[in-house]
Amino acid sequence: MDPVVPQLEEETRRRRRRLMFRHQRIPVRMMVPNFFTLLGLCAGLTSIRMSIEGRYELALVAIVFAALLDGLDGRVARLLKASSRFGAELDSLADFVNFGVAPAVLIFTWGLGDLKSLGWIAVMIFALASALRLARFNVMIDEEKPRWQKDYFTGMPTPAAAIVVLLPVYLAAIGFDLRDARWMKNIVIVYTLVIAFLMVSNIPTYSGKLLGERIKREWVLPIFVLGVLYVATLVTYPHETLAGTTIFYLAMIPVGWRRFQQNLSRDEREAARDGASVPPSAEGQPQPEPRPGGKPEERSTGQPSAASAPAKGEGGRVVELRSPEPRS
Repeated sequence: MDPVVPQLEEETRRRRRRLMFRHQRIPVRMMVPNFFTLLGLCAGLTSIRMSIEGRYELALVAIVFAALLDGLDGRVARLLKASSRFGAELDSLADFVNFGVAPAVLIFTWGLGDLKSLGWIAVMIFALASALRLARFNVMIDEEKPRWQKDYFTGMPTPAAAIVVLLPVYLAAIGFDLRDARWMKNIVIVYTLVIAFLMVSNIPTYSGKLLGERIKREWVLPIFVLGVLYVATLVTYPHETLAGTTIFYLAMIPVGWRRFQQNLSRDEREAARDGASVPPSAEGQPQPEPRPGGKPEERSTGQPSAASAPAKGEGGRVVELRSPEPRS
């Protein structure tokens, strides 16, 4: 048997025995982030219903609304110091429904339903990739990483993938419909599979988690103006804004990957330089030859030996320790 298996079983039993909440009375602030998560889950389930009914505009709005709520619940939990294991598990389940199942159902009912099994396999792979992506994220969340690596995700996050994979829907609303010919639907299938691959890949993508911690004073007003401008264009021209955001996000993936590699190379150079500055260990130094009596020969360092060094006795008196005189 693999020796790791008993350790994993013991860790699983230990986690199951651990209480979800440490205290009997839960503060109300601990429940606030979960309300955002449940509201986003309701939006995801509503999107599935709208997709089945063929009301794709409302289905798209529900997914975007769920993505906005997903970006809020984590920040609210950190601000209120209301993070909990229950909230983390609930968030993962809600993300799978909102950004794995709901976009898959929307794409299938919107344009891939005519392809029967081929279209269903493509959207099913996308949903499975989102589940795998979330499972890997939960496993890697406790790993120790440099601070700068917290600004990157491993693979494309599921909320971003849900918005990005709906690019054919945005283009169809603008006027470039990919459902006009079968070969165009094949492009949609390939595009869906590519986004699924990006979710389970190890390609680093920029997260922006550290962006909101500290900003320069002169950037405060421009950020407010840009935020209001983006929301206004999103409400007025939703499909054009979402299509432009998707294309910009996809174009930034190679830039983020290159920057990640540069930071990684910098850390490796610093580690190599620190390792070169450390003096060689004593393992490579020659050891003193042992005396006939079996004890190694002591080196002369110019310091008094322990046998003749003065020491403080009880009461603070200095007691001189000397080796006993040989008897005649």
